Amino acid sequence: MLTDMQCRNAKCPPDRRQARFTDSGGLYLQVSPAGSKRWFYKYRMQNKEKQLALGSYPDVGLMAARRARDAARLQKADGVDPVQARRIERLKGVSLDGATFKEVALEWHVKQLPKWSPGHADRTKRQLERDLFPWLNARPMAAIEPMELLAVLQKIEGRGAVETADRALMLVRQIYEYWLPTASKEQRNITEGLKKRLTPYRGTNFPAIVEPLRFGELLRAMYAYKGGLVVRTALLIAPILYQRPGNLRMMEWAELDLDAAVWTIPSVKMKRTVDEKEHGEPHVVPLPIQVVTLLRELQPLTGHGRFVFPGQRDHDRPMSDNSVRSALYSLGFGKDQSWHGFRASARTMMVDELDLDPLAIEANLAHAVKDSNGRSYNRTQYLKKRFSQIQQWADYLDRLRVGATVVPLLARAG
Repeated sequence: MLTDMQCRNAKCPPDRRQARFTDSGGLYLQVSPAGSKRWFYKYRMQNKEKQLALGSYPDVGLMAARRARDAARLQKADGVDPVQARRIERLKGVSLDGATFKEVALEWHVKQLPKWSPGHADRTKRQLERDLFPWLNARPMAAIEPMELLAVLQKIEGRGAVETADRALMLVRQIYEYWLPTASKEQRNITEGLKKRLTPYRGTNFPAIVEPLRFGELLRAMYAYKGGLVVRTALLIAPILYQRPGNLRMMEWAELDLDAAVWTIPSVKMKRTVDEKEHGEPHVVPLPIQVVTLLRELQPLTGHGRFVFPGQRDHDRPMSDNSVRSALYSLGFGKDQSWHGFRASARTMMVDELDLDPLAIEANLAHAVKDSNGRSYNRTQYLKKRFSQIQQWADYLDRLRVGATVVPLLARAG
């Protein structure tokens, strides 16, 4: 066994890479030619020899080294590899327990960028900076209390932004879910249960008319619209195709095959994640006879350019999102029917009034739903059915517009 004097006087001959001075129980002092001295505990686990570094001499004295060796031997006796245990302790030491809310939130935000659109990323960043950072900026994640977060959310509610408070809670929940795997075991997601303490919020649906007779009145008003041909055509096509307003107003002539009666929307234009936009399939929209006719009538006016519905002042840009909305208001239907609401109108009446296949309707809406077996369906498998459906829908709208008698489906079944 070593003595403290032997440790102080231990030297390594200059012709050797290192010298070892053995104590007991696997403990030894390793000395380099330059004079540095380090303690190691040598042991075997699963028939492999391993060394656990215990510190440098004289910072770690002989007695302290023996105590560290004994602690490691107890770990080994319990079946715990001392080197692995040390590695875990070091990882715990660099865990995010001491990280501030802002540090973790910004790191989380960067990790989400590959799957977010630039617009969504910007909106999320702005909300963090506006609603959460001013109050939680430098607070350690592990120190934030649920009531502290609730007070922040209630400040948002206090300015009448109930929906914003609901979204802020959702953001904090996701940030904590990102942080927790690297935090101490006793840490928890402080957002649990807080939603019940906030003002109840229900997402506001886009205004949509779903009563056939009232919708017929809307269609007659739309056909009587006296505005420009570009806006009028978009207005008339919107309820028939029931696509997202952004997709319709950015429709390009190059995306249309009027002879085949097909509109192919590139994946990059669809409401999808960044990866899905880059690698997803295009969204194919069948065109009924009525839409093909409307587009052919518009083609002499805008067919020389890129966009089917160009802006009034700049033909190199699509029409504004406000164009059709303003037309609906000018007709007196703006509060009852939104441009986006045509999707809900179609979805409801195609099922309730025409008894059409909901899965095919969802496919035409570009909604990613699953069939009864839980499998995500391939939209192209529904293309033939969707051609038939959308023609039935367009014909039905014609009947509503001219005031034909609309007999409820249940009455017919009786």
